[in-house]
Amino acid sequence: MTEIYNILNFIKDIEGLKNVTRTAWTSEGKQESVAEHSWRLAVFALSLAEYFPEADVGKVLGMCIIHDFGEIYEGDVSAKLESDPDGKLKREADAVSTLVKDLPQNPKQRIKDLWNEYNTAVTLEAKLVKALDKLETIMQHNQGRNPSDFDYEFNLNYGNSYMDFDKVIKNIRELVDEETKRKCKSGG
Repeated sequence: MTEIYNILNFIKDIEGLKNVTRTAWTSEGKQESVAEHSWRLAVFALSLAEYFPEADVGKVLGMCIIHDFGEIYEGDVSAKLESDPDGKLKREADAVSTLVKDLPQNPKQRIKDLWNEYNTAVTLEAKLVKALDKLETIMQHNQGRNPSDFDYEFNLNYGNSYMDFDKVIKNIRELVDEETKRKCKSGG
């Protein structure tokens, strides 16, 4: 019963991701939460699963769900403002360890393993989620009702290093960039 109790407490703790906001706004002008981003990322990945038959869909969805768990205590820092990526990764790894510390061994290890795999971005699944994470973010920026000084230009290079591993991802990036360029020209 203690294990179930600890799982329930963990579920209560991760509710906090619904309150951690990102530098993205919805089409209605509400600031997006980390939880909302992770949900849409998972839907994006599931929608593309047939294009990646060699990828483990369960692992991909797991990574989508947990990839931003490290932001629960210190929040999301915009890529544009991040000055210490190594320090951020260490702080987020520590946050994930703290977050899962009371979980039973199997789910604790599963979450840590998925988080580490995502952040090393070596496997097909991790490369896919990394690329889709960047693409979903840019899509939300393009779709959202953003502040008037929003920098769409930044997104034209954001995450490019994660796009080269697959033709489908490159094609999606081209389509998303076309929309971003229209936003740049129109001023949002």
